[in-house]
Order: sequence, then C-alpha cells, then structure tokens
Amino acid sequence: MAFDGAFLYAVRQEVNSFIGARVDKIHQPSRDEIIIYLRGYHTAKLLINISGDSARIHLTEITIENPAKPPMFCMLLRKHLGGGKLVNIRQDGLERILFLDFACMNELGDNVQLTLACEVMGRYSNCILINQDGKVIDSLKRNADITRERVLLPAFPYEMPHRTRRINFLNTDDNVILNALLLAPDQPLEKAIVSLFEGVSPLLAREWAYYTCKSGVRSHELTENQETRLLYCIHKTANILKNNAYQFHILQTLDGNLKDYLFFRPEQYGSLMLVKPMQSACATLDAFYSQRDLKSRMKQRANDLFKLIMNRIERITRKLSSQQAELEQTSKMELNKLYGDLLSANLYRMKKGDNFMILENFYQENCPEIKIPLQVNLTPAQNAQKYYTLYRKASTAKQKLAEQIAQGKQELIYLESVFDVLSRAETESDLLLLRDELASQGYVKNRNAKQKLPKQAPPFAYETTDGFLVLVGRNNRQNDILTLKQASKQDIWFHTQNIPSSHVILVTNQREPTEIAIHETAMITAFHSKARDSAKVPVDFCKVKFVKKPNGAKFGMVIYSNQQTVYVKPDSELCKKLKKSS
Repeated sequence: MAFDGAFLYAVRQEVNSFIGARVDKIHQPSRDEIIIYLRGYHTAKLLINISGDSARIHLTEITIENPAKPPMFCMLLRKHLGGGKLVNIRQDGLERILFLDFACMNELGDNVQLTLACEVMGRYSNCILINQDGKVIDSLKRNADITRERVLLPAFPYEMPHRTRRINFLNTDDNVILNALLLAPDQPLEKAIVSLFEGVSPLLAREWAYYTCKSGVRSHELTENQETRLLYCIHKTANILKNNAYQFHILQTLDGNLKDYLFFRPEQYGSLMLVKPMQSACATLDAFYSQRDLKSRMKQRANDLFKLIMNRIERITRKLSSQQAELEQTSKMELNKLYGDLLSANLYRMKKGDNFMILENFYQENCPEIKIPLQVNLTPAQNAQKYYTLYRKASTAKQKLAEQIAQGKQELIYLESVFDVLSRAETESDLLLLRDELASQGYVKNRNAKQKLPKQAPPFAYETTDGFLVLVGRNNRQNDILTLKQASKQDIWFHTQNIPSSHVILVTNQREPTEIAIHETAMITAFHSKARDSAKVPVDFCKVKFVKKPNGAKFGMVIYSNQQTVYVKPDSELCKKLKKSS
C-alpha cells in the first residue's frame, strides 16, 4: 500500500486545521484502533490504526461500533488526554511518525504537555503516550520493540526508531540525488529510489521510474536525458506537497477490487487499472480501508463463531461422506433377496454342510445359473433365512441413511447460510442476534439471561432506479419474517440459486415489475450472497405466494416453485448508490 511518509505529509496538512480543538471523546473499537473526537469549530474523528496491513492515521467519517467495556489503553488516554487541547502536529522530515502534542491538566491541576506518538510503520506500528519529561506513559503495543534496540515500556525514555540516513526530496540539491544514485549499488531504478529516498513508497518510486524510462532502467545506466526527467519528476512531486496541489486517486482493478492510492494521477498502469479521483487524503484513506477494516474487525470479534461453524461444517461433511459410502453398500440388498428366493425354492435340493449351491435364476430369461455361497454350519432353511435377514437390514439401513443424509444436507445448507451471514455482519448487534439464533438451535450455550438482546435492526432497504423498494434480510430469522409475514403474496422473492444468500423482496405494491427492477434486485441479491465476488451469479425469483416453509425447517430454510432465473454480475458501486440511508 502507498501510505508512505509523503502521503502522511498530506494527511498532516489536512489535520492541521484542527490545531486548537479539544479532545471530546476517545474510543478504542478494536485492539489496534484508537478514535479521538476533536471538538473545535467543527467536530472530527481522528482514526489511528496500527495493524500491520493497514496502519495509518487520518480523519474519518465512518461510524465504528465500540465494545461494551473500553480497553485499558483507552481508559488511560481518557484519563490523560480527556479535555486536552491539540496544540501542535509534528513530522520529522518525511518519516512515518506523527507527533500529536496536547496541552492537558494533570491530577494536581498543573498544565502539562503530553505527546501521542503515532508510528505508522507496517508491522512495527505503535501508538505511544509520552509525558512532559519525554518518558513513556504507556503504549498500545505494550512490549519491548522487536528490534531490541529500544524499549517501549512505562517509565522508560521514549526513543525514536532506528533511522537510516536517507534523502528528503523536499529540500535536496540535484547533485546530492545524482551522487547518491551513483554511490548506491547498481539495481533497478525503482528499488534504488525506495532505498535512497525518505517517505517514498514502491508505488511512488515506480511512478518516478516510469516517467524516467517507460521500459525500465538500472540506477547506474541513466543517460543525461533520463537524469533530467527523473529530477523533473522528483521536483514536481515536491511542489505538489509544498503547494498543497494534490490530486488524490484510488486505483482499482478492472474487477473493481481496490489496489492502491496516490496523491496525483498515476500513469504507469495505463488502461490496466481503473482510476477514481478523490477529494482529500483523509477521504481517500477512509474509502480505501473502511470496507476491508470492517471485515477484519467483525472477523476478530466473531472468531469463536467462525471456528464453531467451520468445525460443524467439516464434521457434517465427513459424516455425509461416510453415510454415502454406507448407502452404496446397501445396493447389494436386492442380490441378498434373490439368493433367499432361489434358496427357498430349492430347499429340497440342498443339505446341511454344502459350501455353495449352483441354481437356475428363474427371474431372468433363459434361466442362467448362479452360484450362491452357503454356511456349512446352517441348515438349508437357515441359509435362506440368513439372506432374507441381510436384505431386511439393508433395506432398513437404506431408508434410515437416506433420511440422515437428507437431514445432514439441510443442516449443511443452514450452517453455510449462517456462515455467509456471519461473514457479512456489520455491527456487534448483528453478532449478538446471530449468536442467539445459534443458541436456539443448540449449537452454542444459551446466552446470559441478564444480558438483553439488542433490538433487531430493520431490513436493508434499496430503491431501484425506476422507484421500486427492495428489502434485504439481515439474518435467517429476519429472512423468515420478511418472506413469510411482511411481504405481500404478489411481491417478488429473490435468492441465489444453490448459493447461500439473504432473502430479498421486491415490493411491487400491485405494480408490474420492470426489467430494470428485476435486474437490479437480482444484482442486490448477488451482492448479499456468498458469491458477491463472482463474475456471474444465477439468481432465482418468483412470487412470494410460491415460497413455502417446510414443517420443522430451520430459520431461513424455504422451498419455492414457479421460479425464473437471471444471471448477473454483482456491482458493489451500484448497490451503494441504490441503498437508502437508514
């Protein structure tokens, strides 16, 4: 990702407008996230994330649900920074460290200045509270630094991370740059740029190298013209930062997956990437990380449920495989009945002690001979009865196995639907309601009776471009209520074909649905399914009156008829546009 020192420089310029604001609230939504509410002329939320794959700091507009009990570090920040004033924001060159200075009041009523050091350095990221004497009060990652060159523990002096001497391209002479390239090891130009320049990400380095020579060049092979082009590109980037002339963009693959971001329009990918312009550095980071962080945050909170469901799915899958093998063995039961019939018809030809009998199979044309094994210690009648007993056992086993396999498949479908709902859960309330549903089915222990369940949020609401209302169930319980109780018999019910998804209702209000409404509702259905990242998804739809719930079926399990099928490609951007604000 492109969150480098240069992008942090752009973020700092935006956050500078809140110098003088006071700390209103502090929350810690997850283990690696801090949100500081700043109250000045305007209220803003400053997000600090120190997780290895998405470490960053920026203003955010995303609403993140907080845990019921705040973690210890959150309580510590509230104690020391609550009511404090943000007086300065510092960045050493283009290092990926932002120092937030707060004017606060200690327990004795004295004015003190505390600093929150936000180190945004991949897996080494951390958030550290420092007192007026330069000593660590505490840190979000409370342990010795992995490099062992410094210690980040309470009462120890705060030390900057180890820093190699690199070039700050904002204020460096051209000769210094060219000499550094010559003295550095010979390597591809983009790699040399990353190693020599401070605050430059691989994406920005590739952009400079692409402008210098589109076909690629090594750092010791630059011609005079290429050197000029490289210096021009570096100065142009420096002027963008100094003059606040940013043009923020997000890069997306042709499939719509987020790839990277930069503070000017990148050219190296040509038509291989989609480029989406953004208004600001913070809006860019907000849009880029919000969806991925939501999935990561909810997965962290629902980890025990994920493990439980996955274990159940694996267990049922193994059981079904074993039962299928047993069912195949019962295919021999008709042969046992044939042996019994032939032996019963030829008892007069048999005597105790025979190992086998060769008899005519009068059930087939021309009566071919068939060899039937016998037990020498049984009488002829007992041998015949033995085959009838094997037939009856196999017949009973076949019936029972067929029932068990059908039940197992239904349970597997239900668990896969729960797993799909769990993977798309957005709030803590969704998790609590889903956990209660699993408890009612006997998969987890019953919740604490003193703990009140949150009120079920209404179904997701969308509106098609031609004005039809679309409702989407949030979980299996709500799917049942939406389809079987709320929806009119003439409304249209949607579900992905043989793929777990939410129940989706196209509300017709006695109108004939248009092709546009059908297509967009099918796209919404695919988006709220396990196949939301697929290229082509089959979606069945029929009138609600053709949807029935079998007796004893689990939540969300229905059967339907008179359906039609449409194939769509999920479009997350279109779904966001069609979604109605709650």
